[in-house]
This record gives sequence, C-alpha cells and structure tokens, in this order.
Amino acid sequence: MVLNVGIIGAGRIGKIHVDNLRCIPQVRVKSVSDIAVGHLQSWAKEKQIEVLTTNYEDILNDKEIHAVFICSPTNTHATIIKEAASSGKNIFCEKPVSFSLEETKEALEAVEKAGVKLQVGFNRRFDPNFRKVRQLVQEGKIGNPHILRITSRDPEPPNVNYIKSSGGLFMDMTIHDFDMARYIIDSEVIEVFANGAILVDPAIGEAGDIDTAIITLKFANGALGIIENSRRAAYGYDQRLEVFGDKGAAQADNNRVNTVELSTAEHVSKEKPLYFFLERYAQAYVDEVKEFVTAILENQPIICSGVDGIQAERIAKAAKESLETGVPVKLEQIGQSTAIY
Repeated sequence: MVLNVGIIGAGRIGKIHVDNLRCIPQVRVKSVSDIAVGHLQSWAKEKQIEVLTTNYEDILNDKEIHAVFICSPTNTHATIIKEAASSGKNIFCEKPVSFSLEETKEALEAVEKAGVKLQVGFNRRFDPNFRKVRQLVQEGKIGNPHILRITSRDPEPPNVNYIKSSGGLFMDMTIHDFDMARYIIDSEVIEVFANGAILVDPAIGEAGDIDTAIITLKFANGALGIIENSRRAAYGYDQRLEVFGDKGAAQADNNRVNTVELSTAEHVSKEKPLYFFLERYAQAYVDEVKEFVTAILENQPIICSGVDGIQAERIAKAAKESLETGVPVKLEQIGQSTAIY
C-alpha cells in the first residue's frame, strides 16, 4: 500500500516533513496547502507535489489522501483535527494541539469517535540518545528513578511578535520538556512549581512572557524532576538530560559536530553544541514521521498520542498558574485527567 499524504501549512516545519516523507518509499506526498502559495510554486515542482492549494479543505475532501500533517499556526490545530477526523484522515499534528484544554479535549474526542490515529509532534521522544535513556530506565538499569534533570536552552530567542502568539515559554518551549519528563520517567506528573525571570531580553517581558525558568515536578511514582530553560545560550543549542536512581544514573549529552576533545598545556577544548534545533533533532524528525507511517500501514499504536499532548498542556497550564501564584500547583486542579479517554 502507498500512503497518500497531505501537508497543511508549508512553513519551515511543513517543508521538513515533506523532505522526510519523500524519503519513505511507501509514501506519496500528494498535496500541500498554504495561505500563501505564490512563493511555493518552484518548491512544489522540485518536490513533485501534485496539488498546491490555498484551501486545506481541498486536502480533507480528497478521498485519495490517507493522512494529513497539520503544520499550520496553533490556533488552527484543534479545528483542523476535528475536520480531518470527520473526513476519516489519520492525523499528525505539531505541538501543542491547542492553547485551550477544552478545545484539545474536543479534538481528541473527535479523533476517538472517528477511529483514526493522531500523533502529536513531540519529536524529542524520537531522539536516539533520549530513547536510549528511556530504555535504560525501562530495563531497570538505574533502579528506581529518584531525580530527573532536563536542561533546555535555545541559542537565541524568537522575535517578539512570535512570542506574543506562541502561548508563552511554558506552552511553546518547555512543553517539549514536560512531555520528555513523562516519557523518561514513565509516570504522571502530579505537582508543578515554577519560577521565572526576564534575564535575556526586556522586550520579552513587555510582551507578557518570561525568558528564563526553573520548574520542579513531582511524579506519581515518587520521583522528582527539575527542568531549566533559557531563551538564549551564547554557545549554542543546549539539550541535555540525566536520570538518577538507586542503582545508578544515565545521561544524554549535547550533540556536536564531532566528539574530538583537544588537550594541551594551555587548555582542553571541544566543539560547541549544534546551534539550531533542526540540526540537533534532524534524526528525530525523520524517525517520528517514519513511525507515524508505520503505525498507519501496520495498524500499530501511536508512540506519542493525543493523551500525551493534553497531558503536556496540563503541565504547562499548571506551570503558568504556579508562576503567577508563587505556589505549587496540583495537576488534579488543571482540567480533566486522562481517565476520561
């Protein structure tokens, strides 16, 4: 079987998915929709896209299309998910599903009712190093997890206009770390305590957000988590994690251009971390779409489901509430639990 795919939104991430999907023999990227297709004509021809349209409904109404990738702005995700599910399409949606837990819940209910598959684009789950750490935890190599530490720092902040529409640091950036925390520890977060500051750019504060944060988590299995974020690390894209347990610890370090370390009488040096997230997670982006395709063609479970999406959103909401109130927030206070699904 050939899986016919439509891409909704041809910005940076949509184009990455097109490139990665075109490398999978069982996939045909038939259609792409974007509100501004004028500048996409030569690109679409180069990528052998058969249909280029400004209306995503053309993709949903195409009976040949088996799956859609939703790469449009976040405020459109929930609506398109519901429409795509109603059209019988399997769905890959970039994170977050929405800024509203109620809208996300409605989208997930539509998916369940239609009996289609939904994968949320938490690509870091597919990073080979992070997956190895999870495997070691699952195999009991470190014993019972006690402490998880995640460091996530961007090389530079996005522009202020983006920040105004991104949902804020917790929903835009830390949400990846919230998902990673659940993924690595394999236990639900039950409490969140967040501290934040504006240390990178005053304009971010003027836009109503923070650019630096430390978040502590409590898990249902008793483990504790620490997430630290910054919108700017002068030396590159800093992505590390460590999980510590009663039998040992496992760490995943930054990816670099090479692993050579030079030692001389004057200094010890090695390469900086890769600078941009597209470089750092290149393989993860490839693997997440491969596994989505496999899940459809072989009717296998989705690795990062809609439930994972809404749980990460709930943690982000709890973190924002904690930041505003200055006290820890129980997850049971934030929206519905996964028990409803």
